[in-house]
Amino acid sequence: MALIRKRRLTEQQQRRIEKQHKTRQEEIDTSQDLDGLVVQHYGRQLEVQALSVPEHHPEKPQVAEGEPEPFWKPIELNSVWRCHTRTNLELLVTGDRVKWQADPNTGLGIITAIHPRTSLLTRPDRYHKVKPVAANISLIVIVFSPLPEPAPTLIDRYLVACADANIPALLVLNKSDLLTENDPILTLLEEYKTLGYEVMICQSKKGDISALSERLDGETVAFVGQSGVGKSSLINVLIPDAEQKTNVISENSALGQHTTTSTRLINFGKNGALIDSPGIREFGLWHLDLEKIRMGFPDIAAYLGSCQFRNCTHTHEKNCGLKQAVEAGEILPRRLDSFLRLIDEIQEAQQKN
Repeated sequence: MALIRKRRLTEQQQRRIEKQHKTRQEEIDTSQDLDGLVVQHYGRQLEVQALSVPEHHPEKPQVAEGEPEPFWKPIELNSVWRCHTRTNLELLVTGDRVKWQADPNTGLGIITAIHPRTSLLTRPDRYHKVKPVAANISLIVIVFSPLPEPAPTLIDRYLVACADANIPALLVLNKSDLLTENDPILTLLEEYKTLGYEVMICQSKKGDISALSERLDGETVAFVGQSGVGKSSLINVLIPDAEQKTNVISENSALGQHTTTSTRLINFGKNGALIDSPGIREFGLWHLDLEKIRMGFPDIAAYLGSCQFRNCTHTHEKNCGLKQAVEAGEILPRRLDSFLRLIDEIQEAQQKN
């Protein structure tokens, strides 16, 4: 069987290809660029909110008397446009600040450039690839509630993701009307507060969330948490015209039903915005290295290196610094269990790769 060899390009051919590629990228006159904000993602298309308008507005075509009016969409401040992107741009996500151009004749636009990001929230998808979720976030709100029953390990995963993205986290206990006397979830909340995390309690339905509203004003916030904890309901109360879809907890499974299908940005207050991302019940962190996992547990990282053995697994060895810290009440047992579970996942993923 004959071997098919990969064709080698000469330097002249490579220069010609590079020149053609540069020419294609320069076909668009960037002098007409406007400032915009990606507010929603639809596969290959995105919705962009206009943050500026052209100095000289395009003129609407004149038609003769009796002829039908042609389609025309004026370029107005804060108007939203469905846009394509130039092929040389990286994958854009909700929250990205962009340069774009509008075509009033079609009501469509094209994104020509992206501004540098201040932050980027990512998570692995089902195909084991890292997927960007939202950009330029200044605060991540981790929502949980008495129902569905909170999963502390999932909350810990979110906190590791926040630490990796260098984005502050706010833990919000929603549906406070479902709390019982001496509810264990209050102990869970107090534990996170003791660890140094910011926490709040609120009720999205028939409750006063003015404190939460005041805290979020001026921030670009991403809401994350299990499905059914009331993320969309909170947004509906914070922004009554958000029109976010909500659903009820399945009586059979007691699990949340996925209601948000795409990450959406909604303007909030004077300078802030809220981002509602699709609910997820698990948050894989296999793409992070061991050092990033350790940094996501500051209460445990402080004791790393105190074990007798350098290669201590913190499971069965004597004189383990972490286990001694647990016995002394300086590390929560469940936090160590969560930490070790994530370490096992990372090591297992590395072995597969």
